[in-house]
Amino acid sequence: MSARELDRAGVSDRDLRLAYEECRRLNARHGRTYFLATRLLSPAQRPAVHALYGFARWADDIVDDPGVPGGLTARAAALDELERRFGTAWQDGRGGHPVVDAVVDTARRYGIGRRHFTDFLASMRMDLHVEEYPTFQELMTYVHGSAAVIGLQCLPVLRTVGPQERAAPHAAGLGTAFQITNFIRDVGEDLDRGRIYLPADQLASHGVDRDLLMWCRRTGRGSARVAAALRERIAHTRGLYRYASLGVPILAPASRPCVAAALVLYRRILDEVERHGVEVVLHRRVCVSRGRRAAVAARGAAGAAVARFGAAAARRGGR
Repeated sequence: MSARELDRAGVSDRDLRLAYEECRRLNARHGRTYFLATRLLSPAQRPAVHALYGFARWADDIVDDPGVPGGLTARAAALDELERRFGTAWQDGRGGHPVVDAVVDTARRYGIGRRHFTDFLASMRMDLHVEEYPTFQELMTYVHGSAAVIGLQCLPVLRTVGPQERAAPHAAGLGTAFQITNFIRDVGEDLDRGRIYLPADQLASHGVDRDLLMWCRRTGRGSARVAAALRERIAHTRGLYRYASLGVPILAPASRPCVAAALVLYRRILDEVERHGVEVVLHRRVCVSRGRRAAVAARGAAGAAVARFGAAAARRGGR
């Protein structure tokens, strides 16, 4: 992270600057789409978004790493320790880990409610023992904490042109759309972890169950029933993106290119899944090509430049 970004964000404490830099490294290493979109934000906004991503990434890695010595017990203990550090930092300003210190500093700067982090950690804990969700509503309880609250955490950083309450449902909807896109993309990988993030009742309506999904994964073969279930999930998720897109004009002009680019890039994952045949997700991960990501980013960069020019002109005109 550049000194300019940290200066613009008002982060002067040396240890906190190092903490934010660590979060940026996590985003750059793991969040290709998110990191690219974050580059479209103003320098002052980037450190906060990196901190929010870094915290989410750290918790997600704890619950998703089957190679941790000690297995489930060790992962639960690591999540307990993360929650303890977060609580200490919330009270004292420092929790003894750079990612925690940076995210709590961000929460304080932008007035992000603690309940969003509490809900997030509750969903992460569900990943330690819940292997599938009987109904869509039960899945949405998990998704609220794992994804919708991430949109709500980001909203104060992005800012709005009207009351935040107007944009909040769309921000939560975008987080939900991103998460369900991940569920579709990662069906095979999640099966390897013993998890299914497609509602059992909706799968059953197409004659699909865990055994059939595992058979497809194991044999490399497809199933018309599985394909139909996946197409239904994709169609529903496209509706979530349409709803989320209604919130983009409510955001501050400087934030719109970033969020619009992230929406387009993530929605294109669904395009790629369909282009390769929906059952591909049982056998390998699909992604948006580097060239397509670059093209979307270039359009977003142009929009961001126009927004910043307009904001600068408005400031000059107000003098």
